[in-house]
Amino acid sequence: MTLRAFEGAAGVEAARFVDRNGKETTLACDAVAFGFGLKPETQLAELAGVPLDYDAVFRQWLPRADTDGRYGSIYLAGDGATVGGAQAAALTGTLAACAALEDHKIAVAGVDRARTRRQVARLRRFQRGLARAFAWPVEAIHGLDDDVMVCRCEGIAAGDLRASIRADFGPTEVNRLKAITRCGMGRCQGRFCALAAAELTAHARGVPLEAVGRLRVQPPVKPLPLVAKSL
Repeated sequence: MTLRAFEGAAGVEAARFVDRNGKETTLACDAVAFGFGLKPETQLAELAGVPLDYDAVFRQWLPRADTDGRYGSIYLAGDGATVGGAQAAALTGTLAACAALEDHKIAVAGVDRARTRRQVARLRRFQRGLARAFAWPVEAIHGLDDDVMVCRCEGIAAGDLRASIRADFGPTEVNRLKAITRCGMGRCQGRFCALAAAELTAHARGVPLEAVGRLRVQPPVKPLPLVAKSL
């Protein structure tokens, strides 16, 4: 499917698109929400020193860990490792907790870890199957209109990113893009915009996605209030 346009006088009233057979269709709608896939919360893992590896299926950088979520003395679970749904999050939490107890010489009873590992492996296979069957529309991202907002927190549109990338001595990777445009510097710290910004950067430069890198995490992970007190 290729999106052609949104229509409406004072707001969004319809979406017009062309299907794989070339048929153009217009559907009435009241609003439009853009999503660029699901991104795990990997900032804490990265700050703790866990390496991140590029995953070609998810087109994301994910923390490195064993089947129990262990990397050294760090234990990852849920979307701290990868997005996989509520059931997978609970099961990986069980495995990570058991691994932590075991590593600290505390006996674990009442948990069939072999069975839990099999359940997680099955869910991960299903997750990868979904990622392949419903791959997020890279070509649609490459074709985003310049007016489409990519970074909601800082109000950065696709055209702003493209103009920066194509300028003389423009950024060649996403951290320089962030420094120049502020894309990814807002409240969510790139959780919503980082993937789309990386895709746009790779497309503008004509290089593989992994070549433009990933946004480095900057502490604090969550905003901290600054309170001025008189002395």
